[in-house]
Amino acid sequence: MLMMMLGAVQLGAAAACVVVLVPMGMAGWHLSRNKMLFFSGALFISLAICVHLTPYFPSVPDFVTSVSSAVVFDHRSSCINLVNEISWEVKPNASFHHFNNTQNSSSIADFYDKRWDWSDSYKLKACEFTKLSKSDASDLLNGSWVVIAGDSQARLFTLSLLNLILGPQSQSMDSVRADLFKRHSDYSVLVNETGMKLDFIWAPYVMNLTNLVMNFKTQKNCPDVMIMGAGLWHMLHFTNASDYDLHLRILKTQAVSLLPFSTELAMNEPVTGSVPIKSSHLFWLGMPVLINGMLNTEEKRAKMNDAMWHAYDKALGDSKLLRQTGGPLFLLDFQSLTWNCGPHCTSDGMHYDRAIYEAAVQIMLNTLLIESHQTL
Repeated sequence: MLMMMLGAVQLGAAAACVVVLVPMGMAGWHLSRNKMLFFSGALFISLAICVHLTPYFPSVPDFVTSVSSAVVFDHRSSCINLVNEISWEVKPNASFHHFNNTQNSSSIADFYDKRWDWSDSYKLKACEFTKLSKSDASDLLNGSWVVIAGDSQARLFTLSLLNLILGPQSQSMDSVRADLFKRHSDYSVLVNETGMKLDFIWAPYVMNLTNLVMNFKTQKNCPDVMIMGAGLWHMLHFTNASDYDLHLRILKTQAVSLLPFSTELAMNEPVTGSVPIKSSHLFWLGMPVLINGMLNTEEKRAKMNDAMWHAYDKALGDSKLLRQTGGPLFLLDFQSLTWNCGPHCTSDGMHYDRAIYEAAVQIMLNTLLIESHQTL
């Protein structure tokens, strides 16, 4: 809209030049002989220009409002694109010397302190990203239904979110840890203080995620926030990036049909086949970087190599599932998080230190703040 208004102004200016300024040039030599006549002519010409341009200018308040809206929209869009840009500081802690000089069963990751924050740049500072506290996160998710579905990466993400909402020292977290990590099982909890309901769904394959989304569509009800991700099990047990790509494309079709409106930037019309349900905030848990030499079985080291990991990552991009490529799901970039934290942040080359999942939770919460037009 702003570009249309500026184009109209330019058109008006061109018309004024033709209608008024050309005759002015023709009469200029004669007017310059008489100063009084010259200034009178100049005043007349200025008024004529204003008359010609006025129809092309909107009212000042409307113009300012339009410009402000465009700036705010651009700011939100830019910040969402920057929210995954995290920097890490990983340093040996006080126990590191003891680890180097004794034999023990502790993981090397336990002997490094990890600190993270959003990268220090002018653009990111302008976005005012922040690490939400327990009360901030509880207020943001108050009364929400949150579904997290996927494999062990999703389970660790669930643990970090509940750790923030309930508090790491709360007695509730003891039972959460025990119940959440029952092998290959689902988990549900209702946080009475805020009314937030959280469901973890064990869904190690993309096909499981697709079936879950189709169930929401059938019930014409979906969670307020849904975080999902799968790929590692498929890589290990099928080792077929083309098949993974196919399943991602099917998931995209079902996920888009859940939304009342398309997430394509150029579309504002209802999606064909969509159902009248409330809008969800949809997130995709990206796959972590796999450190092949640290993987704990020979089968994993053989099948989950760098070439296969990159093939699966390419399949994700090609599927157009992610909002960054025009799809419905916003990427929580585990690749970037784990790569930048490095090998000192994992004990088995696949599952990472809790700081990784804490950072991912904060990225998700900051994205929700932007999408819901809220500030702390």
